[in-house]
Amino acid sequence: MSKKYGLGKGLGALIPEQDSPEEQKKDDVLRIPLNLIKANKKQPRKSFDGDKIMELAQSIKQYGIIQPLVLKKEGESYTIIAGERRWRAAKVVGIKEVPAVVMNMPENEVLEVSLIENIQREDLNPIEEAKAYKRLIEEFKLTQNDISSRIGKSRTAIANCMRLLNLDERVQQYLIDEVISEGHGRALLPIEDKDIQYSLAQKIIDENLSVREVEKLIRNASKIKNEAEKEKEELESNPYYEDIKNTLEGYFGTKVFIKNNKNKKGKIEIEYYSEEDLQRIIDILNIH
Repeated sequence: MSKKYGLGKGLGALIPEQDSPEEQKKDDVLRIPLNLIKANKKQPRKSFDGDKIMELAQSIKQYGIIQPLVLKKEGESYTIIAGERRWRAAKVVGIKEVPAVVMNMPENEVLEVSLIENIQREDLNPIEEAKAYKRLIEEFKLTQNDISSRIGKSRTAIANCMRLLNLDERVQQYLIDEVISEGHGRALLPIEDKDIQYSLAQKIIDENLSVREVEKLIRNASKIKNEAEKEKEELESNPYYEDIKNTLEGYFGTKVFIKNNKNKKGKIEIEYYSEEDLQRIIDILNIH
């Protein structure tokens, strides 16, 4: 019988123990030809760092594959349940066979184990991790508490991670590419407008802003917006100013804004849309 390798706390906790001799053989490590192994199309991890794969390949070249892959047999080939990075690195080195544990698992269990194995290894970027949580909840009907007990992360951490999926897709890609951090992503969540989220993400990159600087920027922007909305409400509630605004807009044929403050001071803004439009307004004002 082949030497047995431990599968780790995560997979061991997920796969129930069986007493029958046939089931006990599931932990036997076999040598599987690399060309018979294929990636799992439903693998939660979509991006693989080429440099890290090369580092792993060098380690495998020197020490071999210490931890076996976990596979599911499908016809004459095998699908990876866990260990795709090791499989990719082994191909780089040119290894012909790899150690593997072959398990007979239903398709839904294959995906569930693959999702949780990747999360436990912290081998996913924040967006992949958030999508993995979402799939566990939607496809496997797990609660956040269920996931928390299985992977050892707090329910709050899981919920905060999943909130990143509310970000604009362009911002999510910045997180995937690691040009902004998960902390930056969380700081942008209070901004509901997706285009503003994206603009602020670009500002983070261009100006190398810290998370604290972003949080301060957003607080100030929210304060200014709230003050502007309050002034607008006060102005609209005053029929005198509304009447003047309508009269001026009719006179100039363009939008006019009256901004008032608590000291009874204010300003009148007249919009124009081109140099010709500006000249038209100047002619109306009879400015020479």
